[in-house]
Amino acid sequence: MSLLEGIHGPRDVRDLTPRELGALAGEIRQFLIDKVSRTGGHLGPNLGVVELTLALHRVFDSPHDPIVFDTGHQSYVHKILTGRQAGFDHLRQKGGLSGYPSREESEHDWVENSHASTSLSWSAGLAKAFQLRGEDRTVVAVVGDGALTGGMAWEALNNIAVEPDLRLVIVVNDNGRSYTPTVGGLAWHLQGLRTDPRYEQALDVIKRGVRSAPLVGGPVYDLMHGLKTGVKDVIAPQGLFSDLGMKYLGPIDGHDLGALERALDAARTFGGPVIVHAITEKGKGFEAAEQNEEDRFHAVGRIDCVTGLPVGGGVHRRTWTEAFSDQMVEIGRRDPSVVAITAAMLHPTGLGAFAAEFPERVFDVGIAEQHATTFAAGLARGGLHPVFAVYATFLNRAFDQVLLDVALHRLGVTFVLDRAGVTGTDGPSHNGMWDHTIAGLVPGLQLADPRDEQRLDEALQRAVGVSDAPTVIRFSKEAVPDPVPAVRRRGSVDVLAEASDPRVLIVGYGQFASLAVQVGSRVGVQGIGATVVDPVWALPVSGDLVELCREHAAVVTLEDSGVAGGLGTRLALELAEQGVRTPVYPLGIPQRFLAQGSRSEILEDLGLTAQALARTVVEFVVEGEADLPADRRVNPAQA
Repeated sequence: MSLLEGIHGPRDVRDLTPRELGALAGEIRQFLIDKVSRTGGHLGPNLGVVELTLALHRVFDSPHDPIVFDTGHQSYVHKILTGRQAGFDHLRQKGGLSGYPSREESEHDWVENSHASTSLSWSAGLAKAFQLRGEDRTVVAVVGDGALTGGMAWEALNNIAVEPDLRLVIVVNDNGRSYTPTVGGLAWHLQGLRTDPRYEQALDVIKRGVRSAPLVGGPVYDLMHGLKTGVKDVIAPQGLFSDLGMKYLGPIDGHDLGALERALDAARTFGGPVIVHAITEKGKGFEAAEQNEEDRFHAVGRIDCVTGLPVGGGVHRRTWTEAFSDQMVEIGRRDPSVVAITAAMLHPTGLGAFAAEFPERVFDVGIAEQHATTFAAGLARGGLHPVFAVYATFLNRAFDQVLLDVALHRLGVTFVLDRAGVTGTDGPSHNGMWDHTIAGLVPGLQLADPRDEQRLDEALQRAVGVSDAPTVIRFSKEAVPDPVPAVRRRGSVDVLAEASDPRVLIVGYGQFASLAVQVGSRVGVQGIGATVVDPVWALPVSGDLVELCREHAAVVTLEDSGVAGGLGTRLALELAEQGVRTPVYPLGIPQRFLAQGSRSEILEDLGLTAQALARTVVEFVVEGEADLPADRRVNPAQA
């Protein structure tokens, strides 16, 4: 039996010898490579925290001592050590193991954090609660993959620093990366600690020279060990942490179990906030990951467990991200005022090609969406046109800045939202389902949800020309659909299909435009004529779309986003304000957190398929026309 097969909980890890621990670390890495290569997931980050997680569970008593991972995608090894090995066969699948900590899965998971830079606030709150309740517990925050670049982490540190008795250990898992190499002043500071050999060399000289002195060597060394702080301050300044008044231990080899355990044990017994700085290697133990300079296999799909090459993908289909990437380069060549911003996700958001051609016009601000947005406002105020490419789910974090720093100042900033709509396997936090609601609250904001690549290109070209309002362009992580041509234009609205005697207007946004055409065809078979339209620019609501609504007996909107506060409800509000009494039935994602699963599984569960939607539309129209004059009703028998 392998060592890993005998691990059912943290206590099993504490009984192992140093040699067994080393062997177990190797087994865990191979387990991760074998399992994640089949399901996809965050591989590189977890290969880098094997020894660190083993040391954490040997020193601290989870779940009595909470371990909070930031971000949560570093928690795979933690899941393995807390009895969830069997679940990895269905990692990130419907009904399977989450790719992040999950309270439903285990008492060892205290926080379901999957957005970065939150762990210190969570941990400070937990530690303060235990302190006030008189409970003898230590809270551990594992901060890694660039999470310390987020402003929220430093807001928490500012408070933690004035709590000298707070039982909190902050482990900085420093692999120099988030997705790509971490950027900014903090990153440079940590890099200096990682790479300057003079610190350890100086300590080694002191240790060997003083300890070798006869009789007094040992005692003098103990006294001179206090020089350690001074040596650090001279060679690798610790002002960043020491000025906060917090104890600092490190830097420590994050793959040396003995060193890690000694440091963590010292931190545990200190009785106040301690920072333990561990140097780890993202992707460690998998050659293909170690040699991947783009992201060290931060997140992978299905790959070959030896070569790391993708498998089972079939013919590659062009993605929205790739289409955006190409168009950004073309725009950059034409317009030197266009610049780009990323929050530590240069390649995932498609800005890599733009950065290669215009390196001086791309700014990676780290995991700091609030700063990125107001920084963009400053760039716009200075005469440039910034394009901030970010995942749709992360725009939530910068709402105040979009509202008051960009929109209030009437500045031309373009937000390109990747991974909009149902994304699926990353679970409830990563579905891009709130951006429509946020956008609809912002005065003057213009939003496009392009249905195909041509409309994406046109939207981008228009957006970078808007200088007095924020613009938003959103798209899915799926492949770009086949072109959906318009049969005609009605002012600013594209008519995609129409019956000779239309009764219902079906409005399809973005990825759901082609779905709307299918629904229109199906309800036509049931005797209900439909006009299917794409408003192209969904916000502000166009007068042309309002007039089309006035001409139909009912309006149905289909959107790959949240219904509450979404574009359908925004349209209904506009109709009410203009005295149009046509009822609007918004269809989309209900206002609840969605369990993980594939996109197709989730859409089917939500009734967002052509067949289910057509049935719903028929029901809406038949019931809604009951109060209409007989000559305007649909015959229920036909339906």
